[in-house]
Amino acid sequence: MNAIATDRVKLAPGFWASMRRIGIAPHDILRKCCLPLSMMNEPVVTTAQYYAIWQSYAELVGDTAAGIVRLATAFETAQYPPAALSTFHARDYRDALTRMTRYKQMCPPEHLRMRETDDHGLIDLEWAHATQPGPSIMVGTTLAYLLELGRRGTNLPLTAQSVSFVGEMGDTVVLESFFGCPVQVGADVNRLTLRRSDLDLPFASYNEELLDILTPALDRSLTELQSNQKLSDKVKWILVRCLSQGRIDIQSIAQTLGLSDRTLQRRLTEEGASFKQLLADTRHAQALAFLADPSREIKEVAFLVGFEDPNSFHRAFRSWEGTTPANWRAAQEL
Repeated sequence: MNAIATDRVKLAPGFWASMRRIGIAPHDILRKCCLPLSMMNEPVVTTAQYYAIWQSYAELVGDTAAGIVRLATAFETAQYPPAALSTFHARDYRDALTRMTRYKQMCPPEHLRMRETDDHGLIDLEWAHATQPGPSIMVGTTLAYLLELGRRGTNLPLTAQSVSFVGEMGDTVVLESFFGCPVQVGADVNRLTLRRSDLDLPFASYNEELLDILTPALDRSLTELQSNQKLSDKVKWILVRCLSQGRIDIQSIAQTLGLSDRTLQRRLTEEGASFKQLLADTRHAQALAFLADPSREIKEVAFLVGFEDPNSFHRAFRSWEGTTPANWRAAQEL
């Protein structure tokens, strides 16, 4: 388990340049989300500021789908940070995506998880530590960029097998034209599904000498970040991924971390935390995030945060918020 939990998000060096390239003035974005113009020169922002920047871009660009396609195809290779540059010069598409999912850990809040089946390569976008998911336009741009990466690297007009998004994405016809496949919205997961055979395609931009320089440095940076991460943050990240899998106990989490349950509890105590409280806090945060989506039934939310019995969820929620899930949701809509 290697996720990096932090509330500091790095803006890619070419982010603002890409905005200018598609006709969106950075100062208009910052003014719209009430952030100082000096932030154009800040390489690191908070998660809340990062979300606000993306949401402002969505409002300025109009249709979410159009904004996704415009930005995903606007990045200049010369402006890639080292982690992204290593993906562009990877050996093949699989190597590029493997590097992307690995080094994305150094730049939360989103987290990429890749796996392969007999016929497909699947990349899921999840949330490493944030209590709220990011704006739809950010999610869409991330998955669109992964396909664009393959197209640029192979010099082939690759298409996806399927794409699914949790949130609304605007004009899905625009997205289906870009991805070359059906696009589902209102799904349970943000997922890009590729043909496994495409992952074997070599990159015309492969540069072994550059990778020999970049890879050790990137791996050292990732290792340093992981070693500095608090154990309680690691536990919360695992809990977010495992809540809907049924009964969760300290033994299973300790096993995932390669620790005994006694060692895990002792180290959490040293950090001023406890497994019971981390589980409650994680359930609470995730419940609020899911309830903010009016399309989800409360019974579904109870299951997603690890309660088999809806009545147990109602009791826990009342202890957290002093009201019922239904009343809390209604209050947010006022």
